[in-house]
Amino acid sequence: MRNPRIYLNQAMKVGDTLPLSDDAFGHTVRVLRLKEGDMVTLFNGNVSNNLSTDTVYDECEYQGKLINVSKKNAEIIIIECQKKIIESPVNIHLGQGISRGERMDFTLQKSVELGVNTITPLFTQRCGVKLSGERLEKKREQWQKIIISACEQSGRCTVPTVTTPISLQSWLQQESSALKLNLHPKAEHSIMTIPSQQPKDKPRVRLLIGPEGGLTNEEIGLANNAEFVDVLLGPRILRTETAALTAITAIQCRFGDLA
Repeated sequence: MRNPRIYLNQAMKVGDTLPLSDDAFGHTVRVLRLKEGDMVTLFNGNVSNNLSTDTVYDECEYQGKLINVSKKNAEIIIIECQKKIIESPVNIHLGQGISRGERMDFTLQKSVELGVNTITPLFTQRCGVKLSGERLEKKREQWQKIIISACEQSGRCTVPTVTTPISLQSWLQQESSALKLNLHPKAEHSIMTIPSQQPKDKPRVRLLIGPEGGLTNEEIGLANNAEFVDVLLGPRILRTETAALTAITAIQCRFGDLA
């Protein structure tokens, strides 16, 4: 059986015996039907999870063996730690206008596969999604689980963060030295041709993507006032999820690790 990759949000080192979380147990034992002695690959998402830097290894995978498997619980003993550096040199912060249902889920999943580092869901004039309070936090937690699953599948050891959803205006007001990009069908430059002063070793990009229906003229004006540069993806009109993934791919080709 293929060795599955599982995320555990806790410090780990070779020789540790750790209990599997409920999610990890459900996936490995109940779904995949792994048994005592089967091997599992673990990662803990980097030190950004507020774990102790004394015990967390940056961008590492851990090989572990299942032990003490019962109907409700299991443990894993860490046998090996291997450095795994596959993160792109470009740091991408995606500001994504919230779209309905599966479109938003799809955008989050695929953007992680393409190497995005941070995602901020944005309330815009046309987002059409009304969430607040406890419902909003539950939705954010659901989105974070989608991101973790995408990391498990794609081989990433660093888990991107879904920040608390905020208004577009609040996001635009955040200070950043990154190259700021907004898609516009009448822009003069493409992502591949836009002038940039970003450092070659660690470039940073903030990418704004509107929801279904796009951004209003007023919102585009606010973005321009916040030093977001309009860029062109091509002559065709793209859905919000297609636009985000196409733009991230172009950014990776220009500044990152896609040939």
